[in-house]
Amino acid sequence: MRRFLFLILSFIVLTASPALARPLTVLISIDGFRADYLERGVTPNMSAMATLGVSAAMRPSFPSKTFPNHYALITGLRPDRNGIVENNMEDPAIPGVSFRMSNHDAVVDRRWWDQGEPLWVSAEKVGIRSATMFWPGSEAAVHGVRPGLWLPFDQSKSAEARVDQVLTWADLPADQRPQFITLYFDDVDTMGHTYGPESAQVNAAATRVDAAIGRLDAGLKARGLEANIVVVADHGMAAISEDRQLFIEDLVPAGTFRTLGTGAFITLAPLPGQETLVDKALVGHHPHLTCWRRGQFPARFHYGHNPRVAPIFCLPETGWTIYSRVRKPGSWEKGTHGFDPAARDMAAVFVASGPAFKSGVRLRTFDNVDVYPLVARLAGIPAQPSDGSLAPLRSALKPKMP
Repeated sequence: MRRFLFLILSFIVLTASPALARPLTVLISIDGFRADYLERGVTPNMSAMATLGVSAAMRPSFPSKTFPNHYALITGLRPDRNGIVENNMEDPAIPGVSFRMSNHDAVVDRRWWDQGEPLWVSAEKVGIRSATMFWPGSEAAVHGVRPGLWLPFDQSKSAEARVDQVLTWADLPADQRPQFITLYFDDVDTMGHTYGPESAQVNAAATRVDAAIGRLDAGLKARGLEANIVVVADHGMAAISEDRQLFIEDLVPAGTFRTLGTGAFITLAPLPGQETLVDKALVGHHPHLTCWRRGQFPARFHYGHNPRVAPIFCLPETGWTIYSRVRKPGSWEKGTHGFDPAARDMAAVFVASGPAFKSGVRLRTFDNVDVYPLVARLAGIPAQPSDGSLAPLRSALKPKMP
């Protein structure tokens, strides 16, 4: 009997110890943090992480917008497959509703998110506790599952307060402490839009967020908690100006279409009876602009087959913008994103450090969906089939990494 009990206890210890010994996994997004911001000398903590760990420029998915790319990072599926094809979209299966970042009812409606499975859902399904300190999609019960710990997005919450909330979760007893945590900062993106990517305000915002990351790292170490920290961005930022703007009415008559989104690109739907006119006027190349029908995008974009994609999508050259004269923004921005993911200004930052990573590794540019299998492996979460691959990052991992 004693031998039987000993074997049972040994089995429990052997099967439980890897999970208990596994370091925390913290995935941090700095919205709009262009890859070359890391070279400006204003982010000492992230620069130290890069020196002690891994860094790279990361290629966003198309379109290079906030919600599509955050969901690509957390599901490993490109926007055409994860369902968040744009910040502004419609779905024939959800009639009468426009998904917009400002439409809270849509943002918390799982129907928009259920085409993908975020890592926190996969974690919770197998008993790995998760926490999201803001992340697009985390306010909806995707597949009927929420993160173990989460808060509704509050832009007024400072970077320091967001970090302190994560540290509060880290103070929970071991059996309640989340093993996988996401953390989101939006200040750099806001400053990039308002003042432009080359501005002092962007540098100051990068410094503030960097200090918050340093605060998190120090706080975890003070608690004796090992962590693999992965810092990413959803996209970069390009400078724009009023002398590089286009208007859709210069190509197709007003009153023949309605727009969904404008700026770094324009998405639109012809009005009933105007389909042939609009299609003939727009599809093809124009000065500083190319327009495609749904389903006919270049293959490298991996985009355009989801029914949520607008009937016509027009993409300007990087740095140019396009609007409707009816919906021209009231105040002028100096920076934006949404351009070709291959453009240098759209490249997003990637920095990672912790016990799983080698030191001083600089990787070649890779696709952002490749972050998904990396983070899943770090956190011990069973990965779902995805568009990502661990291969571009494998050389950055230590050989004995679990």
